[in-house]
Amino acid sequence: MTDLTIGQESTGAAVRSASDLYRAVWRWHFYAGLLVLPFMITLAITGALYLFRDEIDAVVHANLKQVEVREGEAKATPSAMVAAALAAHPGTAVKFTDPASPVSSAEITVSTEAEGKLAVYVDPYSGKVLGALPDRGTIMWTIRYLHSLKYFGSFSRALIEIAGGWSILLVGTGIYLWWPRRQTGGVLSVRGTPKRRVFWRDTHAVTGIFVGFFIAFLAVTGMPWSGVWGAKVNEWANGNNFGYPAGVRVAVPMSDEHLDHVAKTSWSLEQAQVPQSPGDQHGATPIGLDEAVATFDRLGLHHGYTVAIPATPTGVYTGSVYPDDLSQQRVVHLDQYSGKPLLDTSYSDYGPLGKWLEWGINVHMGQEFGRVNQIVLLVACIAIIALAVSAGIMWWKRRPAGSLGVPPMPSDKRVFRGLLAILVAGGIVFPLVGVSLVIMLALDWSYSKLSRQRSA
Repeated sequence: MTDLTIGQESTGAAVRSASDLYRAVWRWHFYAGLLVLPFMITLAITGALYLFRDEIDAVVHANLKQVEVREGEAKATPSAMVAAALAAHPGTAVKFTDPASPVSSAEITVSTEAEGKLAVYVDPYSGKVLGALPDRGTIMWTIRYLHSLKYFGSFSRALIEIAGGWSILLVGTGIYLWWPRRQTGGVLSVRGTPKRRVFWRDTHAVTGIFVGFFIAFLAVTGMPWSGVWGAKVNEWANGNNFGYPAGVRVAVPMSDEHLDHVAKTSWSLEQAQVPQSPGDQHGATPIGLDEAVATFDRLGLHHGYTVAIPATPTGVYTGSVYPDDLSQQRVVHLDQYSGKPLLDTSYSDYGPLGKWLEWGINVHMGQEFGRVNQIVLLVACIAIIALAVSAGIMWWKRRPAGSLGVPPMPSDKRVFRGLLAILVAGGIVFPLVGVSLVIMLALDWSYSKLSRQRSA
């Protein structure tokens, strides 16, 4: 080695090292996209629709959900509306949902033998039954179930966790690949025309850097619904008084029933136990639904609240509401005999983790900042679809004929060490993601070995 080659060798090694790291990151960015992009397209489309759930349901189900305002006309009592619903659909009334606005109908959930649970809609002014749907049978509940993959079985919640973790990996590796390296385009501008691959590469890069934050945010805030991570964090948060405030129920007799089984509730209250009405009332008469609703009104529950009707002598009237304004979230349990509030919980009572996660969920659903929240996330969903489409076109134009087009393996395998450390850390935080990473490593090793054998 001469003095003239020392610097050149050092420079060459540095260039090779940087090139190998780029290849390693690119390879895993490709794998992340291969796994996640089909999910992202589905989630973006259904998520964009669900952002406007109230507006869409009001149009699609206008004959059931919308009523004519009759100024000065006395409204039907809740018990009269329930009686009308049961006359039309005999069964047991389970829930009563207060009209959310003057133009909204009331909703009575009825459990029937022949048709299962039904949502019966009643005009609160005339007390007339407008019609019925299967419980949670609106178009937006269908979209919500598609978004959460609920139609595809219990394993779908695990898929959400895996897709969320790989989405974060996709964003991280994408930022590294986007990072400017003296190129003149593809950072904040797009070069070429749609006929050229560079156009789609730049479109993908520029769109990705703007929408990457939203992908990561939506992935993290969607994790509470996942099968393993979400369930365990919920259990831990509630068990350690970070979610549901255990201290407020010390002097109240509690049942074994959880609030999530009684009525649709927030993530933080899924594990909350429901209190009991004292069973030794010595022939006391229950206050009835009308008095329960009047009590909830006096307590100031936000309109649109749901009342779970007690089905046993020790049951309670549970009023719950989860409006766009987080501060108005509230659950109140009433003794069915005295009408006394047994437990009154609002957002301010949640623990620190519960508050943070509920805020994230509220933003995720397009509620926290009103119309601005909806529009910003709608634009983000459209950008995510564009990102996925540009990735597909870019890959199609780049891949060799008859090949999957996996980015080349780096010549120095040591560059994988740092990348693997990051992957292991992510796998510890999100266990299912860790399992999927191990599977992908095994598949990648097998694919590389097979490719070398074919080329030998």
